[in-house]
Formats: sequence, C-alpha cells, structure tokens
Amino acid sequence: MNLGDPIAIGNTAKIYLFENKIVKVFKDYLPDTESLYEANKQKYAYSCGIAVPKVLDVTKIDGKQAIIMEYIKGRTLGNLLSENMKQAEYYINVSIDIQRKIHTVTADSLEPMSVRLRRQIESAHNLDKKHKSDLIEKLNSMTFENRLCHGDYHLFNLIMSDNKVTIIDWVDASAGDILADIYRTYLLYSEFSTEIAEMYLRLYCEKCGFFKYDVFQWAPIIAGARLAENVSSEEAERLMNIINHYYLR
Repeated sequence: MNLGDPIAIGNTAKIYLFENKIVKVFKDYLPDTESLYEANKQKYAYSCGIAVPKVLDVTKIDGKQAIIMEYIKGRTLGNLLSENMKQAEYYINVSIDIQRKIHTVTADSLEPMSVRLRRQIESAHNLDKKHKSDLIEKLNSMTFENRLCHGDYHLFNLIMSDNKVTIIDWVDASAGDILADIYRTYLLYSEFSTEIAEMYLRLYCEKCGFFKYDVFQWAPIIAGARLAENVSSEEAERLMNIINHYYLR
C-alpha cells in the first residue's frame, strides 16, 4: 500500500495521512503486540470521555503493525506557542485544565505505573545496580491512588481544532500517581526551556494546592525511568545529575 510520505516520524512509528485518516505504522523492532497495546489505551481514554482520536482499526500494512485512527485537523499547542511566546501562560493553562480532567479518572484497568516505571529503571543501561536498587526501593515506598496518567503529556501532544483540544500519543499511559505525571511533564519541558517548565509547575501547583516538594519526590524515579528511552548523551548526563541530587533524600 502506498501511503505517501509520512507527516511525522517518531522513535517507534511513522505517521501518515491517508484518505482523511491517520495511519500509524510501527517500526519492526517492536513487539508484535505493540499496536494493540497502544490502541487499547487510546480506546480506554476515549471510553472515559477524554478527547482523543477514535481508533478505527488495528491491522498490518505491508507486514508492519499499524493503527488507523480518526484524523484531527488542527495545530498543536506547541506549534502555536512557538509562534507567539507571549501566549505561553494561556496555552500552559489550557493544557493544565485538560491534564487535570485526565487525572480525575480512576484507571485500575490500565497497567500500573509502578510496574511500568520498575521495568524502565531495570532496563536503563546508564544506571548501575546500586542506583537501580535505590530507585526501585523509593518507588516501592510511594503510595497513591491509581489515576489515569498520560505519561508523555506536553503541548506537542495537544491538537487545537475549532477551539477544541484533542490529546494524542497514549502509548505511555498508565494508572498511577498524578504527581508523577506532573513531574514527567515538568522534566520534558525542562529539557528545552526552564522558563516553560517552571511556569507549568507553578501554575499547576497554584490550581491544585500542590507543593513543589511533593512533586519533586518523583524526580529521581522519573529521571531514572527516562534513561530507558532513546535520549541524547547530553540528556542522559542531565538525568543522572537529577538522580544523584535527589535519590538518597
């Protein structure tokens, strides 16, 4: 099947716009269950009333796993912000209101965040046995309600269309602590802009009555888990610095 040129390329898949549908074609190195695994998470969010693209089919295209889903025409909040930094607080506030709605959902049927984070920490090549042991011990000490967490929440995963925002890319979703999800977003922003990261955290804490200290209890755990991802050597060094600063506290 000739899907044409991809409109986006990620670490795990290429995204195509074909016959007014989005086709996400996964790379060969992934497990055979990857497409169904992601599609089920997106279907779950959709069933909870969260604004996500509707999954239309899970199939194979030219031997590769693929998800076919609803096409949401619009632009990401990240792109809109990049064009008008004066609107940063507005777009961050919009994103926080949506993330708070996601966090109201109890998600016991999804994979537990603790299981996912443990798997990532154990597979992170940059961490030695002592770091892994300490981080897993800290992870095991955390108590929380199992709320729906996106796991990769940022402005470039939010599409604005006719004053409605749709959330995409649910592969990292899990049932876990909303403070961990908040720190994950903070960590992603801080890689590119300390100002945006601090604005996000300040506004979220102000809206919900959280304290920065409580959010940062997750810092070493989330940083350790991110080391299992395809990050640059510079980012890996930054993550190790975060771990070494917090993990014994």
